Amino acid sequence: MRRGLALPIIAVLGFAFLYAPIISLVVFSFNESRLVTVWTGFSLQWYAALFQDSQIVSAAILSLQIAATSATIATVLGTLAGLALTRLGRFRGKTALTGMVSAPLVMPEVITGLSLLLLFVAMEATFGWPSGRGFTTIVLAHTTFCMAYVTVVVRSRLIDMDRSLDEAAMDLGATPLRVFFDITLPIISPALISGWLLAFTLSLDDLVIASFVSGPGSSTLPMVIFSKIRLGVSPDVNALATIIIVVVAIGVAGATWFGMRKPKNR
Repeated sequence: MRRGLALPIIAVLGFAFLYAPIISLVVFSFNESRLVTVWTGFSLQWYAALFQDSQIVSAAILSLQIAATSATIATVLGTLAGLALTRLGRFRGKTALTGMVSAPLVMPEVITGLSLLLLFVAMEATFGWPSGRGFTTIVLAHTTFCMAYVTVVVRSRLIDMDRSLDEAAMDLGATPLRVFFDITLPIISPALISGWLLAFTLSLDDLVIASFVSGPGSSTLPMVIFSKIRLGVSPDVNALATIIIVVVAIGVAGATWFGMRKPKNR
């Protein structure tokens, strides 16, 4: 009996350790007091204050634009890299390309951010582009490390793909480009969507690399939040975190529902 209870108790304690701070954050986002640890009454004033804070709103919009742009470019480049590593056989430079794709996965973000900053400074001094640090440099930096994650996801899907489908289509007269768009692309589309979402999340969540390659007027949402909590957590930050948690929860619930519904339809 004791052995049977040990695992559930450990699981409950583990989940409580993970989710109790999140629940506390959500509860105190509705607190009337400015103190985030003293409950004085229910109020929605901090949500109203959040949407009236132009700094947070502009940072959130900028972060969404950067994340969407970086994820899209990273998905295209990562798909091409995955195709090259799985479909072109052995070619000169394949080992180097594989190492370059894997490097951002294990490289510390501080090293990545510093190296990209030095690169952008050297490029501006030599070519005059990019002019200063801002939206463009952040997108380039996020695309650099997000592309590695997309490549891993797409490559794993291409390795498991049945090549006989492509061969059958070419035997029937389809060109390689037609085979890619009609056969390969629909099959690997779940991997493309997963890679895009992963890249979007990584870009939206990044703080370290963006701190190196950003400039005046281009502070992302994580940078603004970090600057605020250095002076103490304010209730409007709790409100912002609660909104993000709700959006993520809705997305996860929708994906789970769609995944459970799809087999039933089949």
